[in-house]
Amino acid sequence: MKPNFSRMLTGALLTLCLAAGGAFAALPAVDSQNQSLPTLAPMIEQATPAVVNISTRGRVAVQNPLLNDPFFRRFFGIPDGVQERETQSLGSGVIVDAQRGYVLTNAHVIANATEISVTLRDRRTLKAKVIGADPEADVAVIQIPAENLKALPLGDSSMLRVGDFVVAIGNPFGLGQTVTSGIVSALGRSGLGIEGYEDFIQTDASINPGNSGGALVNLRGELIGVNTAILAPGGGNIGIGFAIPINMAQNITRQLIEFGKVKRGRLGLQVQDLTPDLAQAFNISPDAALQGAVVTQVLQGSPADVAGIKPGDIVSALDGQPVRDGGSLRNSIGLLRAGEKVKLDIVRDGKTRSVEVLVKEAAQESQVGAQHEDPRLAGVVFGAINESSPLYGKIEGIPVVDVDPHSRAAQAGLRPGDLLLSINKKPVRTPDDLVNITQKDRGRLLLNVRRDSAALFIVIR
Repeated sequence: MKPNFSRMLTGALLTLCLAAGGAFAALPAVDSQNQSLPTLAPMIEQATPAVVNISTRGRVAVQNPLLNDPFFRRFFGIPDGVQERETQSLGSGVIVDAQRGYVLTNAHVIANATEISVTLRDRRTLKAKVIGADPEADVAVIQIPAENLKALPLGDSSMLRVGDFVVAIGNPFGLGQTVTSGIVSALGRSGLGIEGYEDFIQTDASINPGNSGGALVNLRGELIGVNTAILAPGGGNIGIGFAIPINMAQNITRQLIEFGKVKRGRLGLQVQDLTPDLAQAFNISPDAALQGAVVTQVLQGSPADVAGIKPGDIVSALDGQPVRDGGSLRNSIGLLRAGEKVKLDIVRDGKTRSVEVLVKEAAQESQVGAQHEDPRLAGVVFGAINESSPLYGKIEGIPVVDVDPHSRAAQAGLRPGDLLLSINKKPVRTPDDLVNITQKDRGRLLLNVRRDSAALFIVIR
């Protein structure tokens, strides 16, 4: 008698799914031949009402250098002022609080939005308002009327393991709610340059444009990640998607709801990864796990300095949680609140010790321009590169936070996201430098800015 391979395979798949799942794990269904088949349908039916589709409308300034030329505008009859165009975007979100109507999504999904519409699983369309957004971690919270909503239960992303089954739910390419499945391919992905704070879950569950802000759930139907980005050299999904761990997103969400922004903590130290060469130089046993972050600089008078931390110390744990590398430590510090006390385990001269550090709030971005008396910079908001920024210690300059589209600076071509390096060939490292230079130089301003990977000069008269 030949073995029934179909039945054997079905039994094996069912065993795997039940082992990985839990309360809403893959459950057997019955086909026309009364054979049990594994299915995720019961879990998905519970989860999908909490996942929403998001569409936005907004307006952005048209960045065309020809429009800055008054002769060009006069010749073609283009009115003075900054030209704008309407933008539209599609994404996804997850209801995390049904009583208050809070929806978790990505910051880039609602960026520059003047109107946000949320479509539920039952086809209701509701207007939403922004509660808060954190572009550095790409997390945002919006609110919709709390009427007959269902929230998705939150899981614990720290319990994830490579190989766990996951399901991605979202709105790819604007097709409407779609479900894909896969596994956790890797954990703790960072250094990708996608966001300022990166600790991604990598998955091969298909994530495509429009899935951003959608849910990554385990087989219990619990939210364990927020779908954010894909690695797509050819423009399509190749099985490498990234999601923000829900533990990280939940911490940011609480602050956005309470303050409307994230108040990041500050310890006052710079770190780098612990490499095999550094481990050897610091006389760490080659058999020891190469985990931790090496302190490279301690700012004078900072919380780390007061606690006695020194350059060359190796931070191995924060509040009992192992530190993998410099990126994971920076992420952990960035999620701390001012006023909290944290315990750092450090290795110095081969000996382990614990120190307690009082967290201070990271220096707020100094805003210059909107209140600046100089009309040449009216409508421009600059910010200082504080130590929570991924650019801290790597480059000198001040970022352009916002530009009024009707300002002189916008007409000259200055954009939000530019990094100001110098004014009139004088280096600018802080907003105070900017004020000092503009007070002395009353003529035109020659700005040297860095934009993406290029640099350019902009003249403001």
